[in-house]
Amino acid sequence: MLRHYRMFAAYNRWANAQVYAAAADLSDADFRSDRGAFFGSLHRTLNHLLVADRIWMKRFTGTGEAPAPLDAVLFDDLEALAAARNAEDERIIAWTGMLDEAVLAGNFTYVPVTQPIEITQPLSSALAHLFNHQTHHRGQCHMTLTALGKPSLMLDLIYFLRSEGREWM
Repeated sequence: MLRHYRMFAAYNRWANAQVYAAAADLSDADFRSDRGAFFGSLHRTLNHLLVADRIWMKRFTGTGEAPAPLDAVLFDDLEALAAARNAEDERIIAWTGMLDEAVLAGNFTYVPVTQPIEITQPLSSALAHLFNHQTHHRGQCHMTLTALGKPSLMLDLIYFLRSEGREWM
């Protein structure tokens, strides 16, 4: 399973880079326009993804920032947001690279932002959620970009595996 999660960490970084490259071509007005995604705009959705990853990584590692509101805007401009996203992706890759099978198979306890109760679950399922959550909201980013007239992004895992992710095949 470790190899599987490490592949997802690498894929996550690659897919995020595709979305951010497409966002860089937008006007500021388009970047901030509400297009009906759960968090409205591309700006707010990308911020949410960073917020959520920071919350989960703080839970996993005990270090780093963990913003409380899920809709926090951590960075108002795309350049700063992209730099923070890249740093968080590298952090996720480094952390998954340090995991071993025993830790991954163990239980993990945390308190959700949405409910102040302790939850205990296998670390592996929480880590699966981290990557699934990214994919879910990247889909909303893709929808927003296409609604703004941008070409469709090829974000499927198989495209990563056939290009930069060949080592994971």
